[in-house]
Amino acid sequence: MKRDEKRDQDRSPEEGRATASGDDGNASSGPGGTPPAREPGRPPRIPLPRASVEDSGLPLPPAEPAGPGPLTLEHPVLKSLLGAWALAACSAEETAAVEEHLGDCGACADEARRLREAVGLLQRPESLDLDPGLRTRVLDGCLNRRPPRIPVPVWAASYDAETARLDALLQDFGDAEWHAPVRLRWFRGEGATSRRTTVAGVIAHLLAVDGLVALALGLDDPLVPFTTGDRPDGSDEADETNEADETHKTHGRDGATGSGGTVDTPARRTESFWAGSHFPPTRSVRGPWREQTHALVRTVSFTGGGPGTMPVSYGGFELPLRDAMLDRAFECWVHAEDIAEAVDYPYAPPAPRHLHGMIDLAARMLPETLAARRRAGLATPSRTRHLVTAGRPGRSLRLEIEGSGGGEWLIPLDSPGAVGSADHEVAHVALDDVEFCRLAAGHVSPEEAAAGQLGDREAIRDVLFAAASLSRM
Repeated sequence: MKRDEKRDQDRSPEEGRATASGDDGNASSGPGGTPPAREPGRPPRIPLPRASVEDSGLPLPPAEPAGPGPLTLEHPVLKSLLGAWALAACSAEETAAVEEHLGDCGACADEARRLREAVGLLQRPESLDLDPGLRTRVLDGCLNRRPPRIPVPVWAASYDAETARLDALLQDFGDAEWHAPVRLRWFRGEGATSRRTTVAGVIAHLLAVDGLVALALGLDDPLVPFTTGDRPDGSDEADETNEADETHKTHGRDGATGSGGTVDTPARRTESFWAGSHFPPTRSVRGPWREQTHALVRTVSFTGGGPGTMPVSYGGFELPLRDAMLDRAFECWVHAEDIAEAVDYPYAPPAPRHLHGMIDLAARMLPETLAARRRAGLATPSRTRHLVTAGRPGRSLRLEIEGSGGGEWLIPLDSPGAVGSADHEVAHVALDDVEFCRLAAGHVSPEEAAAGQLGDREAIRDVLFAAASLSRM
């Protein structure tokens, strides 16, 4: 008996509870299902509920002190805080006071709404695309560490970059985006003109005009099935094509006759492609366009930098291959902006060095375009009785382009063969780099171009209109 008592004393409380409850943890019952009596001195298996403070008769703990009440400000002070409130620059107390006041004062509520809308306009929409210069920097870093066996010529790098950027924009387009309306805009004579198409139609246009470079390099023409037939007479498209051809005549360039007796201008090729298709262009045009861009870059890379002077015919005029690739890069960027605007998507300008090359091409084309407009009676006659001898200095306009892709150019005014001279400077024009490119693309009229002007007003007007005349369909 003593041994059993000793064992019970050594047993832990948990073991005792387990024994009282049985091996499976369930409380054992006495006869009739009544619970067994609790042994004297043992704590209850289930703790009793604690008494609340209110039932104990003890005093309640002191309440926490309340925070400071809302600010009480006069109406003029609250009105002066509306600008800071719209910019989310108020403190929490000021914000609460202003918002409480807006519920009672209709005049301040209207002012607050206008200020909040103005703040929204100050915030530029953010693009989900990477910085356009990032691709160039990454490629430069990789190529510096391991030069390519067959490098892309420097004058073709901007075309390679801009076609890749446009293709990245197109890759997530659905059918609705491909059929979104786009208006192609350019400048002709003394005014702007336009042509309506779709996103797919713009890519078809790029495919058609890039084909001129492909022909010069000996590649297949993507428009062979569409350029052999004559245009139907009396159609709106034919009328606009003829007007576009007149644009090149205005520029002073004779039309080059191609196969079938047609002039292979960018406008005629585009209209032939659009009219020759059984159905309007769809997203299926993206594949042939992208394949052609790859073929152009690959071909000029394999031929090296030597053929950069090879002429590329645009029907009414010619450009050396290196300038033609810059021209195609410029148009790819301009039409990519048209597409991005149609689908309400932000699109950044090219990398600075690529933008500089495009501006340089436009500046070098200005003297010839200015002379052609003068021959057509669209520009002020030259101040000199005779054209300045080629290679000699003459009256000049200083074109200052501001921005990361800008620079300065001296534009000869009296002869395309003359040399720009600071000693003969008669006018000075300053423009932002992107603004100048949009002027050269026909997207901004010469009268609306935000240009700083100093000097001969007639010379400034002639150069701005000549810049706009560089545009075409």
